[in-house]
Amino acid sequence: MPKAVKAKPTHTPMMQQFLRIKADHPNTLLFYRMGDFYELFLDDAVKASELLGITLTSRGQIEGKPIQMAGIPHHAADGYLSKLLKAGESVAICEQVGDPTTSKGPVERKVVRVVTPGTLTEESLLDSHKDSLLCAIFEQRDHFGLATVDLASGRFLLQEVENETALRTELARIQPVETLISEDNRLFRSTSLAVITSPLASWHFDLQTAQRLLNKQFGTKDLMGFGCQDMFLAIIAAGALLQYLKDTHQSSLPHLQTIQVVQQSDFITLDASTRQHLELDYHPSGNMK
Repeated sequence: MPKAVKAKPTHTPMMQQFLRIKADHPNTLLFYRMGDFYELFLDDAVKASELLGITLTSRGQIEGKPIQMAGIPHHAADGYLSKLLKAGESVAICEQVGDPTTSKGPVERKVVRVVTPGTLTEESLLDSHKDSLLCAIFEQRDHFGLATVDLASGRFLLQEVENETALRTELARIQPVETLISEDNRLFRSTSLAVITSPLASWHFDLQTAQRLLNKQFGTKDLMGFGCQDMFLAIIAAGALLQYLKDTHQSSLPHLQTIQVVQQSDFITLDASTRQHLELDYHPSGNMK
């Protein structure tokens, strides 16, 4: 990962503002609003140019190196966002929130939304052929808690599985578009997990915090009414997932009103190779079935 550039007094006021905002979103591409365009700078610009096929330019210098730049029109942003999300990238949308006529120095800007593959609600960005499931996983001694959300429908599910084989089988069944996992978890470094992973600091996975977040979200004193009060691993995963949604959407998510427990007995279990052989997920042409 390229070393982050820190804002310094020697930088221009606009670049200082960009670098301060970028420091809060180091693992996402930053769409920085400038008039009718979203601009990307430095390493973000290089990556966006490669993924989107847009022109890479440079202007001025920072720490002795050219400031790489790439831009996309604001009115066409959804098309570019869709391409980046399909490539597994996340994007922080930074808008102008101040009044340019009264601002001294750069107009005030702030990130109003972080768009990730699993946090979409916009119809223009959703895949109409499959659910866009966001999943969170918490592991303890080869037992796993899973929480999944489909934001478009508001469906919020919990389950627990007993070993890594069962976990991989379940991931093959639900096919999440994004999976949250602790950066300390050995699975984060596994190349065979076969899902797009978004690492979170381990402190996001905490039982008491999760219980508090879930009770506040559903307006309850405890989780007994949902039948999941003893599913501690799944509750921890659900808490991390819910906080991630609040952070990315910058909102309270009122349409998430309940949570359901998934029982493995509700499904016929097929591993990933069997599903592929039976073409349950893809046509031979490669399209979703």
